[in-house]
Amino acid sequence: MADIISTVEFNSTGELLATGDKGGRVVVFQREQESKSQPHRRGEYNVYSTFQSHEPEFDYLKSLEIEEKINKIRWLPQQNAAYFLLSTNDKTVKLWKISERDKRPEGYNLKDEDGRMRDPATITTLRVPILRPMDLMVEATPRRIFSNGHTYHVNSISVNSDYETYMSTDDLRINLWNLEITNRSFNIVDIKPANMEELTEVITAAEFHPNQCNTFVYSSSKGSIRLCDMRAAALCDNHSKFFEEPEDPNNRSFFSEIISSISDVKFSHSGRYLMTRDYLTVRVWDVNMECKPLETYQVHDYLRGKLCSLYENDCIFDKFECVWNGSDSVIMTGSYNNFFRMFDRNTKRDVTLEASRENSKPRAILKPRKVCVGGKRRKDEISVDSLDFSKKILHTAWHPSENIIAVAATNNLYIFQDKVN
Repeated sequence: MADIISTVEFNSTGELLATGDKGGRVVVFQREQESKSQPHRRGEYNVYSTFQSHEPEFDYLKSLEIEEKINKIRWLPQQNAAYFLLSTNDKTVKLWKISERDKRPEGYNLKDEDGRMRDPATITTLRVPILRPMDLMVEATPRRIFSNGHTYHVNSISVNSDYETYMSTDDLRINLWNLEITNRSFNIVDIKPANMEELTEVITAAEFHPNQCNTFVYSSSKGSIRLCDMRAAALCDNHSKFFEEPEDPNNRSFFSEIISSISDVKFSHSGRYLMTRDYLTVRVWDVNMECKPLETYQVHDYLRGKLCSLYENDCIFDKFECVWNGSDSVIMTGSYNNFFRMFDRNTKRDVTLEASRENSKPRAILKPRKVCVGGKRRKDEISVDSLDFSKKILHTAWHPSENIIAVAATNNLYIFQDKVN
C-alpha cells in the first residue's frame, strides 16, 4: 500500500505536477512541449523525476514509529533553472532542489579520468578542464531539513508570498520558518491548553494569504476558521476575524460535531474568498463577511442517512481536500466511489465525474454520474447503496491557468483536460 497517493500539487506555472505517496516517495511529472508534428500531444505529463523524500523513523523517547508518508507538497516559485519544493511527513519538512545536468567536466589536473588522484610531482602542465555534453540527468538533492519543530503531526505547510518564510501546522501549533534557517522556528499559534483534558478542538489546516504576507488563516475540528494578522502580535492566538456557521438546531445529531470538522481551507487566487471543506459540504466565505458563508455546496448529501455506517467503518473521519480553478469561478472536491464534484459559482451548475480505469481511455469524454436515493433507479444512475467507500478521492489539483486537473484515486493518478484543447 506504499504507492497510495497522499498529496498532489501543480507548480506555479503548471509545467510540473508533483505527487507524494504513503511510501515517502515524490514523483514529479513534466508537461510535454508542443511539437509541430503532433500539436494535440501538448498537455501530456510524463515522469520527470522520482526520489525518496522521507524514510520511516523511530522516536525513541516516545517509543513511536514515525511514518514516511508524505502529508503535503508545496512548490516554491521558480527563480532560476532549478525547481524547489517543500515536502513534509508527520514531523519533518524538507526542501528539495530538482535540477538538470547535461554536461560533465573533463580534463582534471589533480586526478585521472577514472577519478584516481595523481601524484603532484608528476604534474608538469596545467590543463583547462572542458565541459562535454552527456545524457540529461535530473537530480533531486535535499537542501534543507527542518526538523524538531513539532510535537504533534504536521497536517499542512504553506509558503508565504514573501518567498522567504513558510509555516508548518500540527494539531495544536503553527510554526513560522525562514527558508534559510533550519535550527529554529517561531511559534505563531499555540492552542494547547495547560491541562490537556480541557482540549476541545484541534487545528486541521492552515494557509497564507496569496499576496498579503502578514495574513494567514487556519481551520479547526469545530468547524470554525480564524484569520490572523502577524502585524498585530508575535503570537497570533487572538484572531482578527472568526468565521463560523451557527448550527441549525433541527439538524443536530450525534454526528454533528464530527461532520462539521473542517478538513481543508484554501484562499482564492484573488485573496478575496475562502473555501472550506467539511464532511458533507464545501463553503465559500467572503473574507469581509464573518457571519455566514456566501455559498454552500452539497457534495454528497445522499450520505446524510448513512452516517451511522460511515462512522462504523471510519470513513466519517476521511479528510477531503478542495481546490479552486485558476479564475476562482469553479471549485472541485472529491467524494466516494472514485467520484469527484465540480461546482460552477456563476451558473450554480454542478457535475459529478468519475475517475476510473474503465472511463480513462485517451481522449474519452467523461460522462456525468448521478446517485439516486431510494425509489426507482434510472439505468444511468447508481444507487447510494452500491457506492464503494474504499474508493475515495481525497486529493485533487487544478492547473493554475488552464482547465487541466489532476485527481488521485488511491494509487492511480488521473489527468483530465478540457476538450477544447
